[in-house]
Amino acid sequence: MKKSEARQLLEEARTAWDAEDWLRSAELHEQLLAHFPDEKASGVWWYDAALAHKFLRNWSKAYELGREAAARAPRGEGDPAYWNLGIAATIQRDWTVARDAWTGFGIELPDGEGPIEAEFGPACVRLDTDGSREVVWIQRLCPTRGRVVNVPVTGGRRYGEIVVHDGEPKGHRIFGGVEVPVFDELLLFEPSELPTLEVTVAAADVADLKALLTLFTDHALGAEPASAVRTLCACCSEGTHEQQDTMTSGAQQVSLAAPEDEARRLLDRWAAETPIGRSWSGLVSVG
Repeated sequence: MKKSEARQLLEEARTAWDAEDWLRSAELHEQLLAHFPDEKASGVWWYDAALAHKFLRNWSKAYELGREAAARAPRGEGDPAYWNLGIAATIQRDWTVARDAWTGFGIELPDGEGPIEAEFGPACVRLDTDGSREVVWIQRLCPTRGRVVNVPVTGGRRYGEIVVHDGEPKGHRIFGGVEVPVFDELLLFEPSELPTLEVTVAAADVADLKALLTLFTDHALGAEPASAVRTLCACCSEGTHEQQDTMTSGAQQVSLAAPEDEARRLLDRWAAETPIGRSWSGLVSVG
């Protein structure tokens, strides 16, 4: 291929990129790279091709091309080629490559092999299922995986599932004076076996309601009162918002993540601790 033809291919690839025609842009980049895999600018071309396939959620291609991009990127300097490879390798469950990618980016990981199960702190993830969008809290297990620690109100989603999220924050939440990022979900990585239930509870005081939540949390289960759920428009959701305690007393719906028998046992225990002011009824399964 002549240099003039290569320049034309690159120009067409960039035009397709600007139009967000990711498939066309990726194809043109790959045609270019088939002839010029190791030019001075090739690392950028490999990265763009891999990123286009990431946008397409073609994880096998993002992984394949991402390895080429990372091989041409400097290590330990926060190069995004390593981050995108870390995501793709995680989704492909190639833990050796994922670990090397995060290290190449400059992240210190605990020693070990296989899935990374570390403490990367809290964050939020914007779930996206069939057009429904909901921001939930997660406990990050690695730079791109997190375990959901809310009971989602979105149908089909569950407390305790593990999701893979993107690396660029789209909004922030402030809780207890600490600002945490809100990431977009890329995919559901590992489902949860805990069913979602709904129950009507009567709590004379907010402290009674919080006691119920603590009781379920202490048993590695979930509880989410309706009064704690806040609705934001899409634009506001991507801004910075302080997470406020909006729980109220009185009768309200509470979403639970627990086996039904265990939920009944804990609800009875909670109600019996303070016979006046605490009660529950109408426990049903919703997913």
